[in-house]
Amino acid sequence: MDLFSRKIVGWQVYDCESAELASALLQDICTGQGIVAQQLVVHSDNDAPMKGETMLATMQRLGVAPSRSRPSVSNDNPYSESLFRTLKYRPAMPVKAFENLLQARRWVSDLVHWYNDEHRHSAIRFVTPSQRHAQHDKDLLAGRAAVYELARQTHPQRWSKQCRNWHRIDQVHLNPDTHQTKEAGTLKKAAWYTTFMRQLA
Repeated sequence: MDLFSRKIVGWQVYDCESAELASALLQDICTGQGIVAQQLVVHSDNDAPMKGETMLATMQRLGVAPSRSRPSVSNDNPYSESLFRTLKYRPAMPVKAFENLLQARRWVSDLVHWYNDEHRHSAIRFVTPSQRHAQHDKDLLAGRAAVYELARQTHPQRWSKQCRNWHRIDQVHLNPDTHQTKEAGTLKKAAWYTTFMRQLA
């Protein structure tokens, strides 16, 4: 999944897990998306296929930088956690096991199409991931802002607040350090240092 657009840019269903299969998928994604060396950072969990020599060699050959979640911390990538929740709560989520690999792949293919091309994602101002990935969201959001502003000016009595925020989100961070987080960390370090100095005295 692309963090900026939320688009699922590559997927595959196999009947086993291996570094070789994961490496082949990464190669296909880079080729399909036109990724060049030093352009991509892949953030993943700490499972063996993602940390194995085969995957690391593939990343090095493709010029892809690896990034890892902390061990035993499942929410280091909130974007994939959000995606998993969206998929699990869909009415079409199967309750029985797939009969075969082909059936599983067909279901995932339909799911990816829905998620990328029909699902209007709340975190990216209710455009589809495909629209954002292709940068069509700029014009869509500008058009929505104009429609809302015209409606507010035409019937101001119907609006108790400002119009909905349709400004495009131009930056996305994976677990950003907010100002409050940094300040809390600084205060904690200062408190620890003060306590340490008192113990020495």
